[in-house]
Amino acid sequence: MTASRQRRAVRLGAFYAVHLPEADDFAFWRERARTLVQCDVPPDRVAWVEPGATGSLFGSGETRLPAAPPDAAPVRASKAFVQAAQLAICHSDSERFGLLYRLLWRLQAQPRLLEDRADADVRRLDDLTRQVRRDMHKMRAFVRFRLVPADPDAFVDGFASAEAQEHYAAWFEPEHHILRSNAGFFVRRFANMRWAILTPRGSLHWDGQALCEGPPAVKSDAPSGDAAEDLWRRYYASIFNPARLKIGAMVKEMPRRYWRNLPEAELIGDLIAGAQGREARMIATGAAPDRAERPASLAALADAIAACRRCPIGECATRAVVGEGPDEGRFSGLMIVGEQPGDEEDKAGRPFIGPAGQVLDRHLAQAGIDRGAARVTNAVRHFKFVQRGKRRLHQSPTAREIDICRWWLDAERALVKPRIVLALGASAARGLLGRTASIARERGRPLPLDDGSELWITAHPSYLLRLEGAAREEQERLFAADLAAVAARLAEVSEG
Repeated sequence: MTASRQRRAVRLGAFYAVHLPEADDFAFWRERARTLVQCDVPPDRVAWVEPGATGSLFGSGETRLPAAPPDAAPVRASKAFVQAAQLAICHSDSERFGLLYRLLWRLQAQPRLLEDRADADVRRLDDLTRQVRRDMHKMRAFVRFRLVPADPDAFVDGFASAEAQEHYAAWFEPEHHILRSNAGFFVRRFANMRWAILTPRGSLHWDGQALCEGPPAVKSDAPSGDAAEDLWRRYYASIFNPARLKIGAMVKEMPRRYWRNLPEAELIGDLIAGAQGREARMIATGAAPDRAERPASLAALADAIAACRRCPIGECATRAVVGEGPDEGRFSGLMIVGEQPGDEEDKAGRPFIGPAGQVLDRHLAQAGIDRGAARVTNAVRHFKFVQRGKRRLHQSPTAREIDICRWWLDAERALVKPRIVLALGASAARGLLGRTASIARERGRPLPLDDGSELWITAHPSYLLRLEGAAREEQERLFAADLAAVAARLAEVSEG
């Protein structure tokens, strides 16, 4: 039988079941998938059977896998597909092998198939790879090694045998078949330790020289704790920052299913419960500088800010950047507050003259707001950065740094007496409210301040610069709408 007749006979109705030796054996899947494609076996004629499965749906109708014809064309697959398949095959979805074969089959006629993000198979492949990557990341983040107590019977003539040497074990419950894929990370990261990672899907054992695989384990096989965990819990409690607490984001990054294996998790409830009180104490500490009276004029305020060294930012910036605005007769009643000076502002000593300032000026003009009639300032007065060669890269100020500078912002407001304050970004909002604010929830409406003025919150112009395409268009639209609302309100209070 010729190769073409052999392929035609395969297409006419044979069913094939491929029994995989391991649930994550990409090399085996690739070899069998290549042969099936070369034999023209369509995806609906193949069943992929994982270890432990009872068999395929074809039952007694299964046909032995054929050999590839000698004149078969090479199988085409892009590097992107191979990389994605190596990840997706680690997923726990039993349909993953069929999905990958279906995509490989289609790639022979559609080489650019993976570029079609609307295709259902391509979207599913993206979902699988994303979930596997996330599971691998969580394993790297949440594996906690604990010291295994030494066996006193493992000492020979007073010397420790291999079994008595210090070694560690960790328990982890992965969602997918990621143990082998993640092994290299732990070998590199903990090369000088003797350790074992125990999971319900299998185990890894490293003796400092060689990595071995072991059978599945149960949680009781791993130690339940060790003496070092008290130190770790104290450290975790000391670095817990209540001012930056966002419970939703925390649970998203550290899902509750992992908490039962983390020694620090038992502290989280109490730390969250006490966060508001701790934040208030931090603000009070930052808002009580060693001064009895606020400066009596804007010039005196500028001199005092220039001399401020209450936080480390003041030591590294070129100069303090104070606010600027018109004389009292031209003042519109609007104060615009940003986060902190940027590189160009730090060099020139003026707020909002860099790229973000250009975006702000354009939108202010479109909204009919005269920047020259507004007071423009920042919540933090020095440029916080990290040096990278000749470049100075912006770093966001911490909550404590914002709270320390809040005293200066309050003093400036008391001197300027604005009727409306526009906060650009979350840092500026915190400097005015003394708490973390959600831009999405609080934008587009006035918030009363303790001096009788109104606070309006919107995004920082630098945020718009970091976006592209439709996302930027949408945020530009929201930013323009916020400024239009401020312009309308400013006209109302001016007439009143």
